[in-house]
Amino acid sequence: MSAPNNRAVILGGNRIPFARSNKQYSKATNLDMLTSAIDGLVARFGLAGENIGEVSGGAVLKHSKDFNLTREAVLGSALSPTTPAFDLGQACATGLEAVVSLNNKINAGQIESGIASGVDSTSDAPIVVNDSMREILLELTRAKTMVQKAKIASQIRPAYLAPQAPTTGEPRTGLSMGEHQAITAAAWGISRQAQDELAVASHRNLAAAWESGFFNDLTTPYLGVSRDTNMRPDSTVESLAKLNPVFGKKLAAEATMTAGNSTPLTDGASSVLLGSEDWAAEHGYTPLARLVDAEAAAVDFVDGAEGLLMAPAYAVPRLLARNGLTFDDFDVFEIHEAFASTVLSHLAAWESEEFCKDKVGLDKALGSIDREKLNP
Repeated sequence: MSAPNNRAVILGGNRIPFARSNKQYSKATNLDMLTSAIDGLVARFGLAGENIGEVSGGAVLKHSKDFNLTREAVLGSALSPTTPAFDLGQACATGLEAVVSLNNKINAGQIESGIASGVDSTSDAPIVVNDSMREILLELTRAKTMVQKAKIASQIRPAYLAPQAPTTGEPRTGLSMGEHQAITAAAWGISRQAQDELAVASHRNLAAAWESGFFNDLTTPYLGVSRDTNMRPDSTVESLAKLNPVFGKKLAAEATMTAGNSTPLTDGASSVLLGSEDWAAEHGYTPLARLVDAEAAAVDFVDGAEGLLMAPAYAVPRLLARNGLTFDDFDVFEIHEAFASTVLSHLAAWESEEFCKDKVGLDKALGSIDREKLNP
């Protein structure tokens, strides 16, 4: 009898088209979108009624009622209600961490299959009462008589009634992600033209992928939307050059980040099916890929000189070293395009001998990435 093959493989994925915040999905909740993304995956792989080993997922912005968001999405989906699920969070890496966690569980033999997922909506951002109003409401719940309640209620001031929406600022610095990245872009000397060129290529590559049918087995329509609404394939470097900067306008250096070379706030949800090689074979699924390894890093963006979004500059060298790889060993590189300058700052860091020696501890620069292989 042969030994079981627990090695995890990626079998496929599904997402709903991404939409600009407060537009097409303005009335959809995180739960709505996540359930739809999972159901699309379930339908594609014929998993209705199946008991999957585990479902992982999460969102950066969550309502308090969504304390068990992923489990609720499972209960609302066509999966068996006995499928366990859990939430996790790691800012922008939440979805990726969901994949890593299930991949590791499958490799360890804890589960045979899993669905990793992620969702976010700034349209459905939690809006709460301010702290002063919250304190009064809590006092009201403790009051025992109408006189006590009336006395507490009399403390309410008009300003307390103003709702408090989440901000885009980092709690420790008060700066938005865009303002943080503007500092990084200036520090690395990332030019406006280089950012605009990368942004134009990004839009054109995405449009070409849609036209070629690349997303046909990766997406399912949602609320009448069948394609990503953020695409601007008609953008040119010349048209982007006419836009005014939106981040870094208070810096000493020239502001270079515009709405055209920065990613807008977006609503969407995605899911990925993983399984052991044995489980895949039993169900007749063809493995697409394996997640061989992963690495996380963190930087001191509060008191240190590191940029908020520069952690991958440290994680990638460690990941490559552990696996005995160099950039020359890869055919495709996917770097998250939070902002065009984020991608370019990382490329510059890995090409910098000073950074790689002083910050990463290498004996030379990590190397250059072939632009033809970058985010194709």
